[in-house]
Amino acid sequence: MRRILTALLCLSLIAALPAMAADPAASAPQLTAQQFLAALTFREGQIKLPGDIATLDLPPSFRYLDPADAEKLLTDGWGNPPGAKTLGMIVPADVNPLSASGWGVVVTYDKDGHVKDDDADKINYADLLKDMKEGMDENNKARKEQGYAAMSLVGWAEQPSYDKDQHKLYWAKELHTDGSQENGLNYNIRVLGREGVLVLNAVAGMNQIAQVKQEMKKVTAFTDFTPGNRYTDFNAGTDKVAEYGIAALVAGGIAAKLGFFGKIFALLLAFKKAILLGLAAAGSWVYKLLGRKKAEKAAAVDLSKPE
Repeated sequence: MRRILTALLCLSLIAALPAMAADPAASAPQLTAQQFLAALTFREGQIKLPGDIATLDLPPSFRYLDPADAEKLLTDGWGNPPGAKTLGMIVPADVNPLSASGWGVVVTYDKDGHVKDDDADKINYADLLKDMKEGMDENNKARKEQGYAAMSLVGWAEQPSYDKDQHKLYWAKELHTDGSQENGLNYNIRVLGREGVLVLNAVAGMNQIAQVKQEMKKVTAFTDFTPGNRYTDFNAGTDKVAEYGIAALVAGGIAAKLGFFGKIFALLLAFKKAILLGLAAAGSWVYKLLGRKKAEKAAAVDLSKPE
C-alpha cells in the first residue's frame, strides 16, 4: 500500500505550479457576477454526456453546464487554472454558484479499464486513511520547499462505502491547508462501468457536508451509464481490466493515471470555497489558496458582489 501511495501522492506537481498558474484572462474586461452567470448556458432535464457514455436525468433542483461552460466557472469563477478536461458540471438550481454557499459536482470519466470490486469487503479503511495521511505529509516537504502552504488530510468526512448492487463507491475527505480559516470538503462518488469509472466530485466547504451528502444521493440516482457501458456489460474476452481495485480508487488510483494538470486540479477542487469574495481578483484567490507569497495576476470576474 505504501508503494501505491508514494506513487500517487509524492508527485512532481509542485515544481510546475507557478508556470501553470498564469491567468490568460487577466487582460480581459472585468465582468460583474451577474454578467458572468448570464453568459453561461444552464441546461435542464435529460442530458447525454459527451461521448454518449452516460446520462443525467436532472430533476428541477439541478442544472448542467457543458464542458466549455464548466471550465469558465472553474477558472474564471472559482479561480482554478485552465485546462481541466471534464464532461461538465452539475450545479444546484437554487444556489448562486458564485456565492459563499455555492457548490457543484465536477463530472469526469476515466477509461482505464473495468475495475474489479473483489477487494471491496476486505479493505481496512482506518489503515488506508493512515497511509494516505502519511503520503500527504511526505508530499508537504516538497510543497514547503517551493513556498506553498502545507496541505493535510484531516480525516474521513464520510468513511468509504461501496454499493455492490449499484456498483457505486462513496466517500468524503476533510482537508486543510495551513493558513485557511475553513476546511475543505471533497465528496467523492465513483460509478463503475464496463470500461472505466464515472467520477462525480462535489466541491464545497465542510460546513455544507450535511446538505451535500443529502443532495449527492439525488445525483447518484439520476446518473447512469448508457446501455452497453454499464458494469454488467463487461466482456471478459474483449474488455480491458484496470490495474487497480476499490482501495486504489479511494487512495487515488485514477489520479495516478491523470496528466500533470489533473493532479493539480484535484488539489484545487478540494479547497474551492468562496470565502474570499471581497477580493477583486480570482487570480489572487488561487495564489492565497495555495499559500503563495504574493499574487501576480488579476481575474476577469469581479466576485465582490456575487448576487
